[in-house]
Amino acid sequence: MAPLEPWEKAIVNAETFLPTAHGQIACVDCHSGDQSATDKAAAHAGFVPSPSSEPEKYCGECHADQTATYPFALHSTQQGYWTALDTRGGNIPENHPALEEMFGNHCATCHTTCGECHVSQPKNVGGGLFTGHVFEATPPMTRSCTACHGSRVGNEFLGKNEGIPGDVHFREARMSCVKCHTGTDLHGTATDMETAEANRFAGMESPKCLDCHATAAPGGDNNPMHQAHGDTLSCQVCHSVTYTSCDNCHVAVSETSGNPFFETDATYQTFLIGRNPIQSDDRPYAFVPVRHIPVADNAFEYYGENLLPDFDALPTWVYSTPHNIQKNTPQNASCESCHSEGTNIFLTADKVKPEELNANLSVIVEALPPLVTLEQVLNAPAMPAAHAELVSNSCTACHTTGIRNAPLSPEDHVVYKDENCSGCHKLQK
Repeated sequence: MAPLEPWEKAIVNAETFLPTAHGQIACVDCHSGDQSATDKAAAHAGFVPSPSSEPEKYCGECHADQTATYPFALHSTQQGYWTALDTRGGNIPENHPALEEMFGNHCATCHTTCGECHVSQPKNVGGGLFTGHVFEATPPMTRSCTACHGSRVGNEFLGKNEGIPGDVHFREARMSCVKCHTGTDLHGTATDMETAEANRFAGMESPKCLDCHATAAPGGDNNPMHQAHGDTLSCQVCHSVTYTSCDNCHVAVSETSGNPFFETDATYQTFLIGRNPIQSDDRPYAFVPVRHIPVADNAFEYYGENLLPDFDALPTWVYSTPHNIQKNTPQNASCESCHSEGTNIFLTADKVKPEELNANLSVIVEALPPLVTLEQVLNAPAMPAAHAELVSNSCTACHTTGIRNAPLSPEDHVVYKDENCSGCHKLQK
């Protein structure tokens, strides 16, 4: 066969690839084509450039567990997008063709195949083999994980946002994504669409900080803040720092090139605590960091009118788990960081655009935390053991009026709710 020009070649490093398990498999077994052909065109007849686009056919013989679940994993289905689109769009059948066209033009490229994590960079970030076709059991983080999850997660984790340190797990221990995000997180666990996850926050919280930091749970150590807040605040409320928010993504097709494009109006740094919009047994926290996402009610108007008629069904400030964890942060430096008249780190109504107020009613903080000092927390008497089964709001039901021989709440506790009381007054052991 005539020699090929450099740009016509896919570089496969024979020395590193051929000795591996995948290197023992004939090229045509996965890529098809004619291995005996004498010219490039004939050799590539029927060529399959991305065999793992059909994982059951090409990967399943050796990787049965992964290929049984990956077609229903979020990396494959991108179901989180559709969960949000269907909710904001009212799941109206006649709108689906327009939304599917939009999705195909602007969102579907985030889908990844097995090979786009284990052999090459994903196509939407330029492609390219990692190491001459060698299959990497653990994908290289910056060419795989943060190549896609870069603008927020990657920049925060690696410390690429100016003036903001990287995540302590990376900065101090050089931990990679897979230290916390295991194979089942990435490959999924569902075996059909009925059990597929609706989005990445559906179901049990995994990974969970307490998996490694078990003593930080209430009762696990002597840190008064863990004792006072462990059931009320997500770990990131105290241990995250400034992260990225975005505004108003709009999608269209260029009149000049005819290519689809999207753009956001603004990207900026925030740290705001809001009410937990997805509070559940799995995520019981009352307060979490919230991040503004780049969605607007007219984001897809190029593809049709009123495609998101139920836009307000979901907040635009959403539950967030920033990947920039620090042991010491401005907000955990003192009680007054949150419990003071001058605090500015809560998502109050004045920080929300007027047109988005209705959408964010579930996350807006209506009243700032009561004024409290560390001494008050440390000196708060324990609740009697007999209070273990008291119903919600029982603290304020008795102590605001002083009935049933209950001590009367101090005047400065007038706005306290039951969770404020139980934040300081813990049950006797």
